[in-house]
Amino acid sequence: MAVEKVGIYRKWLDPVPKDENGNPVPRIQWPRKRRYHWIVRWYGTTGKRYGEVFETRKEAERHTTELQRQLSSGRGDKPRRIALHDFIREHERVMKGQVACGTLEEHVRALNMFAKHVGGDIELSKIQPHHAEAFLAQRLAGGCSTSTANKDLGTLRRVFNLAVEPRGYLAEGGNPFAKLKKRKIAQPPLRYVSVEEYRALTRASGSLWWRGLVSLAYGSGLRRNEILHLTWADVDFENHRIAITAKKETSDIIEWQPKDRENRVVPISEETEQLLANLQEDTPVRHPYVFISPRRLQRIKERRKTGKWDSRRQIINNMGRQFEAILSKAGVAECTLHDLRRSAITNWAQKLPIQVVQQLAGHSDISTTRKYYLAVRPEDLTSASRVLNSLLAGATDD
Repeated sequence: MAVEKVGIYRKWLDPVPKDENGNPVPRIQWPRKRRYHWIVRWYGTTGKRYGEVFETRKEAERHTTELQRQLSSGRGDKPRRIALHDFIREHERVMKGQVACGTLEEHVRALNMFAKHVGGDIELSKIQPHHAEAFLAQRLAGGCSTSTANKDLGTLRRVFNLAVEPRGYLAEGGNPFAKLKKRKIAQPPLRYVSVEEYRALTRASGSLWWRGLVSLAYGSGLRRNEILHLTWADVDFENHRIAITAKKETSDIIEWQPKDRENRVVPISEETEQLLANLQEDTPVRHPYVFISPRRLQRIKERRKTGKWDSRRQIINNMGRQFEAILSKAGVAECTLHDLRRSAITNWAQKLPIQVVQQLAGHSDISTTRKYYLAVRPEDLTSASRVLNSLLAGATDD
């Protein structure tokens, strides 16, 4: 265990001085006749002794205050040494299965770009905020968009937080990205899909498959992969609900995890429920998936058997192209499947408390719900205009 007290001592830089007779001067005279620095000493959690040298006592005392706080919480060990490229390999290994495949890919991508900038051999504890700032400046100068640079900053900040705790490669407060601020950018307006546009999309969808998918995105706010990994066991027709749950690999099931590893239950409308019931009638007995066809599932199973299947691959190919054709046929302005989900969340927010909307949307942070998913609808602008007109009508000139 770490000792409760951190010690500050002089570290002498010269031999003991002697007087005119060649005798060592008394110890009380050493500070005036002998050069010295200040050293802070303490013991780590394993009993190992550590020391840090400072030029002035003030610097040593400032370090001691912070160190004493760390010792009191059981963090008295010096950071372990590791090169950046070794840290990247370790991070990829230990985080596999802890975060989604796409998230881990993003971590490794950002780390490798940073390693290319500062050099992979640099020791993690030697990386300073100016390295991080220079990296982001280089990204922007190279034509990277501000939003992408901000995303890289957020990714690297999270990864280097893990280097502090629990891995112990950086001291507390040693994250080089911690104090860098994201560049301000004007957020584009959120695309809200009206009920009329939704109706046009369902009419233009043609196939029952696409009508069911569009209805789930717009009516229940599901993400694309949540829809594609939906099984008939997840659909509760009796209670008008759908469960978004993790899937363990079996002979007929593809392994899958929801975003943020959080299972949830969402409601379905009568319209969506009827579309799903119609889809179920067309589905072969014992086929588990709602939207993955038996033929596609068989193809995935064959690839999985030969080791050629990667869970990061698209479950259904060319969905984006097909949805663009539906948009064109419906005469609906450009939008995405995710815009349908966002519109569902906006609709919920008109009637439900924000914390309920957060749970239905599957957001781990309520600020995500507020910032990115609550669009201003045309009718909201009309209502705001009415409020303004009412206020002005009641005002009189002096």
